[in-house]
Amino acid sequence: MAEKGYIAKRSKRQRRNFWLLVAPAFISLILVIFIPFFMGIYYSFTDWGGIIKPEANLKGLQNYFDSFADSRYRYSVMVTFIFAFFNIITINIVGFTLAMIVSSKVKARDVYRAGFFIPNLIGGLVLGYIWQFIYNNVFPNIGKTIGIDWLANNLFLGNPKLAVMALVMTSTWQYAGYIMMIYYAGLQNVPQSLYESASLDGANWWEKLRHITFPMIMPAFTVSLFLTINNSFKMFDVNVSLTGGGPSMMWNGAAIKSTEFMTMNIYNTASVENKLALGQARAVILFVILVVISLTQTTITKRQEVEM
Repeated sequence: MAEKGYIAKRSKRQRRNFWLLVAPAFISLILVIFIPFFMGIYYSFTDWGGIIKPEANLKGLQNYFDSFADSRYRYSVMVTFIFAFFNIITINIVGFTLAMIVSSKVKARDVYRAGFFIPNLIGGLVLGYIWQFIYNNVFPNIGKTIGIDWLANNLFLGNPKLAVMALVMTSTWQYAGYIMMIYYAGLQNVPQSLYESASLDGANWWEKLRHITFPMIMPAFTVSLFLTINNSFKMFDVNVSLTGGGPSMMWNGAAIKSTEFMTMNIYNTASVENKLALGQARAVILFVILVVISLTQTTITKRQEVEM
């Protein structure tokens, strides 16, 4: 009986210590994440204006209707999806290719691995200004030197279509090294005996890649796709410093910014135009889009994973 009492007392003490240790993080999570999140959802159904207009009268779904009635916002949704599509593909292709290179027997592969990862350590705002200088000065001078007119005329940031591709190039340069490390970790877990057996059976490199490498590192694909999807839809800092949303163009009879992604549109609506409730409604829309796409992606890719 004494032993049971001691065990019960120790168990109670362990539970108490557990909650004492967890409490600071749990309280911070509630204060910083959950409360602002649900308050934001509530304010998206009101006419809340922040400091200028502190009272919040319920408007129902009007902010959501107003958002989709705005051609500028509809364009920002469309261009965000276009950017995300190309960005996800290029980052994962480049990241996987780099992982294959640093996983091979190439000399100085550790140096390459560190070099490919370094761009991810540069802050987004700084990175945008660096590449703005490259697009505005370095590429035009190269174009003049080798006689390529479109490169010399600096069409990257001046052309609406090429400006989106410039953002894709910059984002890929920054983020591919990080994704490379995920694929590299996955490749290290593939048993070499599988490749040796495949070689004995006469399999070429593509057959090994398709039937061994891809299935075995599917968990890495799941993680990498999830991260690149979220990174692409939530891009803001590089967007601000590299293009600032420009260049301007006409779309459906309205003057808009050709590279104003959803995050920048939310910021401009809420902070610049002081339409906080409308901006919050657009933030909720972005959240729903991300949840739906991320859940769909993880569900599909997890079904393809191979049990080790």
